[in-house]
Amino acid sequence: MTLVHSGKVRELYAVGDDQLLMVASDRISAFDVVLAEPIPDKGRVLTAMTVHWLDALSDLAPSHLLSAEPAELPAETAELGDVAGRAMLVRRAEMLPIECIVRGYLAGSGWKEYQSAGTLHGRSLPAGLRQADRLPEPLFTPSTKATEGHDLNISFDEAAELVGKETAGAARHLCVEAYRRAHAAAEAQGIIVADTKFELGFIDGKLALCDEVLTPDSSRFWPADEWEPGTNPPSYDKQPVRDWLEASGWDKVPPPPALPAEVVQSTSRRYVTAYERICSRRLAQWYGARR
Repeated sequence: MTLVHSGKVRELYAVGDDQLLMVASDRISAFDVVLAEPIPDKGRVLTAMTVHWLDALSDLAPSHLLSAEPAELPAETAELGDVAGRAMLVRRAEMLPIECIVRGYLAGSGWKEYQSAGTLHGRSLPAGLRQADRLPEPLFTPSTKATEGHDLNISFDEAAELVGKETAGAARHLCVEAYRRAHAAAEAQGIIVADTKFELGFIDGKLALCDEVLTPDSSRFWPADEWEPGTNPPSYDKQPVRDWLEASGWDKVPPPPALPAEVVQSTSRRYVTAYERICSRRLAQWYGARR
């Protein structure tokens, strides 16, 4: 198959003129560096969660997804080896050149900004908020899509200059509503969606959800019973990898040190737990389960 793009985590292959095969790998990156050790089941979790959320949000917006069922993928997929459970056949989209981030809690870079300036994404917030506090309302905080280095936060007006005022407004409405729904659904399963990043594109003239949706790679998931404002709650993502790398003394310049087996397994468990708790399904029931 013709490789269109290879990123840190996934590959895109051309399928005719208007479709793509999106394959999520088990690769993991930290501090903008891809590590040598794969995380078992990570690609299946990213794919299964994306399919779950695209179905749950299908009445809100169309998506790029055509199928993730192995039997419905192009015959040429066999050339790629065993990608069952990690591959999605999707429609091509005219992607927006912005990251559509929604924040519901004060965490990460948002908490750092608030500590220094009393703002979040340049907007003033009430005084006296603590780390991990819930925001009065979910905030749409777009950023650029950097081809190299880090994405840069931009204002809504700057996003409107890039995509047009009407499109920026539609993107904000769609993403905030999708976040609200996801937050309520996850909270019912004992998980808090602190923030998340959406990617949108136009398909047949309509704004659609694309790429991965509400996964541990694009979101911050906290166990509700361990959420306590004023602290940094544990999260279902690659935090064990980041913590170990920070403690290792690595200078964050390639090549990275080899991850110990226990860190690899701990991270894998976090990804699987996120899927199973939020989606109320066993990952063993998803395509590509190891026998």
